[in-house]
Order: sequence, then C-alpha cells, then structure tokens
Amino acid sequence: MLTSRTFLKRTRAGAVVKVVREHYLREDIPCGAAACRLCPPRPAGPGLGLEAQPSGAASSLCPGPHYLLPDTNLLLHQIDILEDPVIKNVIVLQTVLQEVRNRSAPVYKRIRDVIGNPEKHFYSFTNEHHRETYIEQEQGETSNDRNDRAIRVAAKWYNEHLKKIQDEDKIQVIFLTNDRTNKEKALEEGITAYTCEEYIKSLIANPDLVDRLACVSDEGKEIESGKIIFPEHIPLSKLQQGIKSGIYLQGTYRASRDNYLEATVWVHGDAEENKEIIIQGLKHLNRAVHEDIVAVELLARDEWVAPSSVVLQDDGQNEDDIENEEEKENILKTAVNKDMLRPTGKVVGIIKRNWRPFCGMLSKSQIKEARRHLFTPADRRIPRIRIETRQADTLEGQRIVVAIDGWPRNSRYPNGHFVKNLGSAGDKDTETEVLLLEHDVPHQPFSQGVLSFLPKMPWTITEQDMKYREDLRHLYVCSVDPPGCTDIDDALHCREVENGNIEVGVHIADVSHFIRPGNALDEESAKRGTTVYLCEKRIDMVPELLSSNLCSLRSNVDRYMYMIHTFILTRNSRCLYVDFNRFPSHRLAFSCIWEMNHKAEILKTRFTKSIINSKASLTYAEAQMRIDSATMNDDITTSLRGLNKLAKILKKKRIDNGALTLSSPEVRFHMDSETHDPIDLQTKELKETNSMVEEFMLLANVSVAQKIYDEFPEFALLRKHPAPPPSNYDILVKAAKTKNLEIKTDSAKALAESLDKAESPTFPYLNTLLRILTTRCMMQAVYFCSGMDNDFHHYGLASPIYTHFTSPIRRYADIIVHRLLAVAIGADSTYPELTDKHKLADMCKNLNYRHKMAQYAQRASVAFHTQLFFKSKGVVNEDAYILFVRKNAVVVLIPKYGLEGTVFFEEKGKPTPRLDYNNEVPSLTVEDTTLRVFDKVKVNIMLDASNIQHQKIRMVLVEPKV
Repeated sequence: MLTSRTFLKRTRAGAVVKVVREHYLREDIPCGAAACRLCPPRPAGPGLGLEAQPSGAASSLCPGPHYLLPDTNLLLHQIDILEDPVIKNVIVLQTVLQEVRNRSAPVYKRIRDVIGNPEKHFYSFTNEHHRETYIEQEQGETSNDRNDRAIRVAAKWYNEHLKKIQDEDKIQVIFLTNDRTNKEKALEEGITAYTCEEYIKSLIANPDLVDRLACVSDEGKEIESGKIIFPEHIPLSKLQQGIKSGIYLQGTYRASRDNYLEATVWVHGDAEENKEIIIQGLKHLNRAVHEDIVAVELLARDEWVAPSSVVLQDDGQNEDDIENEEEKENILKTAVNKDMLRPTGKVVGIIKRNWRPFCGMLSKSQIKEARRHLFTPADRRIPRIRIETRQADTLEGQRIVVAIDGWPRNSRYPNGHFVKNLGSAGDKDTETEVLLLEHDVPHQPFSQGVLSFLPKMPWTITEQDMKYREDLRHLYVCSVDPPGCTDIDDALHCREVENGNIEVGVHIADVSHFIRPGNALDEESAKRGTTVYLCEKRIDMVPELLSSNLCSLRSNVDRYMYMIHTFILTRNSRCLYVDFNRFPSHRLAFSCIWEMNHKAEILKTRFTKSIINSKASLTYAEAQMRIDSATMNDDITTSLRGLNKLAKILKKKRIDNGALTLSSPEVRFHMDSETHDPIDLQTKELKETNSMVEEFMLLANVSVAQKIYDEFPEFALLRKHPAPPPSNYDILVKAAKTKNLEIKTDSAKALAESLDKAESPTFPYLNTLLRILTTRCMMQAVYFCSGMDNDFHHYGLASPIYTHFTSPIRRYADIIVHRLLAVAIGADSTYPELTDKHKLADMCKNLNYRHKMAQYAQRASVAFHTQLFFKSKGVVNEDAYILFVRKNAVVVLIPKYGLEGTVFFEEKGKPTPRLDYNNEVPSLTVEDTTLRVFDKVKVNIMLDASNIQHQKIRMVLVEPKV
C-alpha cells in the first residue's frame, strides 16, 4: 500500500516547488512474538525477538506474562533501567527509535546494542510502515503529539493482535510512560499504562533496581529549604538570538581542578578577542558542568577578575550552607595587578549538556537510615551529586557509577541516580576500570559482529594478495622494539646497491589489507582511534588476531600457529634455548624505500605494497649490542650499522633545520611475577637505537605526507604541531634567567640553539630540566584534513608537512593514510568517505580526542602504580629539583623515579609559615629560606591515604630546612 504527502516548498532562489513524499505501508511486518503464528517469520537480524513465554522479573502490578512498550522520553531518561539484565521482552517502536536518534546519539547507540543482545529479547517494530499502526499527522497537531498518538496506537494494536494468539496465558502489552497526559489518554483508550517508577517499584524480587531510576521530575526532590540559589537559565531560542546578535558568547565550559568556584569558558569561533572567559562564584557558574556547551554574558570591565591561585576543594557535607560558599568566594577577590585581569562573565544558559556516567564514591549521610546521600566524583571538576539509595551501607567504600538527571535552581547540587557498583576502592582491577571509564576509553571485548570480519584461520597469502605486491622476502629485514612488544608495526632494512648508493626500507604492517572500509571491524577501530597502553595491560584498537599475530612483523613465528619459546634446564642448570628459525614468517607490509647516498641525501623514493620475511625481532638493547660488538658481522648487524650511521646524519640535519630535542621523564615499573605489584620504579634509559628507529619513522612519515598531499590536496590526513603563543614561554625564560642563561623563543631554530647552548659545567642536569620545562610550553599536536586548513607546519619537527604512517596496528589515523597511499600508487580503490573532507575532519576530531584521552589514561595508570610502589616503602628520602614555584608550594622533580610532585607549606592543624612569593624571579621565601626554580633540594616521599578516593604521593621538604 502506498500513501503520499504533498507540500509546497520555497527554494533559496525564491521559486516555489511542489514536493511529493511517498510512504510505503506493508502488511507483512512481523510483531516479533515467538508464539505468533499470524505474522510471517521474523527476518534474520540482531537479537532473538520476544519470548513466547516472557521471562524476567515478577511484578505485583502485572502478575501475568507481559511485554513492555516504552515511549521516547522514558527510553531517553531510563536507559540505565532498560539495560539491566532483569528487564527483558521490550518492544521498541520505530517512532521511538527515530526520536531517540535525533535527540541523543549516545542513548541511541546504547539501545541499539541492547536490541542486538539475544539475552535481552528486545524487538524493534517498524510501526511507521505497518498498515495498521501508521497514522497521519492531523491538522493543528504537533509532531510530538502525533508521535505520542502513534505510540498509543501501536500499543493498542499489539494488545488486540496478541489476543488472537491461541494460548492459555494471554500476553499483555504494558505501556510505560512518565508523561502524565500521555498516560491518562492511554488509560482512556483501554491501554494498561504505568510510570517507570510504578512498574519498577512493583518488581517483587528486585528492590535495588529502584536506586537506578532517573529523577526526571524535580517535584518533591528539591531540598527542604526551597531557597532559590541560582538564576534561571534563559530558554534556548532566546540564547540563539542573543548569540547571533553578539549579546551572549557560546563556548565550552571547563571547570577548574583546583578551585570548585572557578571555571573557564573557551569561546567558539575565530575571533581572537575574549577567547577565554573566566567565571567565578557559585551564582555565575549557574549549574554548568565540565564540558557543557554554554552561553555566557560578559560582565562590565570593572567586574573583571584575575585567575585565582587559591586551592579550594568542595568537601563540605552541608548542602544548605550557602553563607559558607559566599565566604569562600570573598577569598577569591583579593587585590590583584590590573594587568592580570581577564575577561570575566557569567553563565546565562545551557546550549548542550555533555553529562556522562561518573565514577566516584558515596559520601554517606550522617543521618541514621537516610536515603539521600552525596556522591563525590573521582574527577574533581565534576560537582558532587545528590542521589537516593537504600544500599548506602553496602556501597560505602566502593567505587560506584552515578548519572546526573537534573539540577533544579534551589538545589546546591545536581540530582542523580545510582548506575552500578564497580568494586572496592583501592583494588587494582577496580581502579583500572575507573580510569578507563573516566577517560572514556572504549575497552569492552570486541563483539561477535566485529570479530566476524577477521580472516578465517588458518590464513594464507593468496595469488590475489600478491597481485599488487612486491616480493621482498630476500631482504634482511629486522624490527627493533621495546622488550615484550608483541604488536610490532615496523621493520627496517639497509643494504648497499650496485651503483654504490644505499637502499633503505621502512616496512609497515599492512593492517588496511585486513580492515576494509565501512565494515563493523573498521567502524570499531575508528571509534577506538588508538591503542591505550597502561602499566599492566594494553587496550587494543584492533582484535588480538591482527595486533599480535597476522599484522605483527615478528620474526621466527609461523603464520599458521602461535609458537612457544621453550627453555630446558640441563643438569648444570644452564638454560638451552630451542630455536624456531625453521618456521619462516611471511607478512604483508606497506614499504617506503629510498635510495640514498652516503650523506643520507634522498635520491629516489618509492612506495609499494610488499611481502616480507623478518629475519630478527630485536629489543633496543639487543640491537645496540650488535652494533657495538666487534665480533658480529652478519647481514642483520651490518644492516643495523648502516641504519645507525645514516640516522645520525638525518638527526643532525633535522636539528640544524630547527627541530627541537625535548625531554620528558618516562618511568618503567618492574612487577612482582606473582602479585603483579610494582617492586621497582626506574626512569627509562634511551639508547642510540631508540633514536635510529625514530629517525627513519619520521622520514617515512614526512615522505608519505608529501605523497598523499600531492595526490589528494583536499583530502590528505595530516598532522600538525602549532607554534606556541609567546606567553607560553614566560616561565621558561624567567627560569633560565635565574641561572644567567638566555632562551630565545622567536623561532623553533632559535629555541633549539638556545637550549643547546644552555649548559652549566657545575650543574649537568640543568639542560635536561630546561628541556622538560620547554616540553610544558608546547601546544598539542593534532590531526587535520588538508582541505580544511592551510597551516601544515609541524613546529617541534621543523617540518613543513607531516603525517602518521608507521603505526597502523595502534593508530587509526595511519590506516586512513595507508588507504590514501594505496590509492595514490594504484594498489587499491577509493571509496566515498575517503574523499569527503567534512567526514575526514569529523574523524580527525574523534582521533584527536581519543589520543588525548589515551595520554591522560596512561598518566593516571602511572600515578596509580606509583602509589602502589610507595605504599610498601614507607618514607623514602630522595634528591629533587624545583620545576615550578607557586604562591604556597613548589613543584619538584625526582630524577631517580621520573616523579613529579608538589611540596605544600600550609598544613591543616599547623601554624602557617610566613610566605613571600615573587612572580618575576620566580621564587618563594618560606620564613627566611628562599626557594628558586632549578634549586636542588631533598624531600621525603610517602603515600597519603587519608582520602581513599584521592590517594596521593605526599612530599615534604627536608633540605633546606624551613
């Protein structure tokens, strides 16, 4: 059956056109009930449909067998309830799915996952194309009212349809809605309808599920005082008009970690003026939460403030103590230099909430048997959340997840609900789960849908695979990586050719051969964006079959099987190693091959898909030992020596061009083999071979960047590193001045030369400290689409163009670059998304976000394992250097552990010493002792576990004594 709708539409040019939209209606769409013989069989697809005899939780309201049918708002707000294993046999209408998709992409993704879970028996019913459930919008009826009516029509049809099934137990459809009007209309039409709260409270065996109910209405949930604390938010329509006319500014709200009464709004758009607006005070923050998109009104210039240097943590229990908040706000308003004043504003409305589930701990109420408690998030930038729970005794001391439901004007804190319990605070697995969730790292196991696109094992190279490939198995290719590395992306070779020149090849795992555009494996890899390396585990971007087997360029491992290195103890306890060289390793690669002269000048460059046979998988130390050995002269060692010689020349050229050599302390943990607790903590030692590999990876990335840009000037995925604004260098210049050194920052080359000259015979570690400090001045490198930007320069590498090509196992950006390069050399075909610059720009945005979150997660993992290390050490005394000076503290670096920490001079319960801060030097005088940047000091290091949620490494100054 065909129905159509006709309407008139005016074009941009002013012409009026007639538009006819056809809508096909069918009679063969199944209801999804397994017991139904009236409908045609359900087509194959995600999930198993509705059970013939609905299982799930027993309800006192609906004792008989029943299916649930929620409306749009219920699905949007109560997704945590619907995801619970207890809730089964739910009909999700097409009308509801479409509305959810338009209103919340994260909830839409979650409900699609639930529909695809066969254990949940959720069924998606296409009511908008069923002849008996489709309805037209009536004259004067809003789209929302029409959709509500469509949902009720579908619920009524289901009940009438299921009555026709010849079965002893009649199955009923229960309509769930929190909309009072919708529920009343449903009851009038003879549909059994309940609110979500009514239904969940009726579940006999699952009283704890009530805690997961979202507080969608603030009626009855407000604090008893009823006092209005916050100004009203301006409606979205008025905000948009105000932003258009320039009255308001739109930006991203970033809360402060150190001061809960201060935030910064980063204004969207290209205007240089008022790019960063300070917000101070509870009323001006006006219920905005970190990462919300907000509208801000600028205050008059005489109300502008300076960024506060005061540390304020919200650790009070009294929700109604607003007077105390006002006292704290007065602390912020100290006299400041007029030059330090910044544009200041107030939040007048919320454009888009970016709430997510938050990890943290319950701060149990002091009132006996209270149901209302405060939840303290692990992230200090998130406000405390008021929740109601009957499980407070059970949840105390546990890491839990909570979601925000709303924030009324008369509540000091937002309202929320309990989502799930992660486990005991301090437990290693629990804390790892927390840091992954808090940094939004996708870490769930790969779904069957994703795994189904992996090659079937045993896998072999076919003639078709060889069609566009060069056979390079005769070359002496080897890889050089950190110890224990299994996801080996890259391998190298170097040999002299007949004309006396040198051929150098970088061979990169051909991951794009296995991950084809647009399938579930590709989409999952794109979403994850990067592999995340924690101290004890790795969260792969691609399944292990690819990352550690088929794509990994390991040597001496047969491609059909995983081989085990066997060690045999002889009678005299000597260890014999069983060699597996007889198992050749054939791997698909993407090769970048140069012909160079002995001055490392590139004469020719070519790119080819290839097949290689890695002759050795070496660690940096093993490769260095071969290069330094006087007795080893085999082909692999000769190749390594050639590579190392050329790498030194390449590095000198880069540095001469202005590339920066910066420093950042990296640590390595040595783990106990049984408990997996850290037993030693050392800074990583870098060898010549680290630099050797790095130089050729950089060269390959630059060569590939130029090639894909030449072929695709509008669609190349590149990476740039913006030059820092001059103000970023203030702290570096001032710090160097204290040691009578001049650091020039007008260009990368000038900076690099200044750093090279900044030596002190009596203080050899000074240069390393300066390079560490310089790293802190840098901007973040980002991916971008060449057609959407005109500044390609990579400041740190002093390169006019750059990309990522060399790590496709662990970075999705490299997979896209491989696809572009393959099309450029005619080894593969293109596809629409690859040449859509807007889609590439969106992809770059996600990749930049994932890369940043992965870095933060890795740092959090190092911090947690550092705490575990010092937990068993008691008090440790070590040398340290001052990196930064604050108003009431100094930040120090301990070279032995690569550890950074803050030494505070104000402690609770102790008299505050006299502090004199000099911003120009910079220095801090504590009583009569002056501390300057780069001063050598001694500190005691210990674990402060007084706050179980925010355990930290505490440092106390020992020398000089203050």
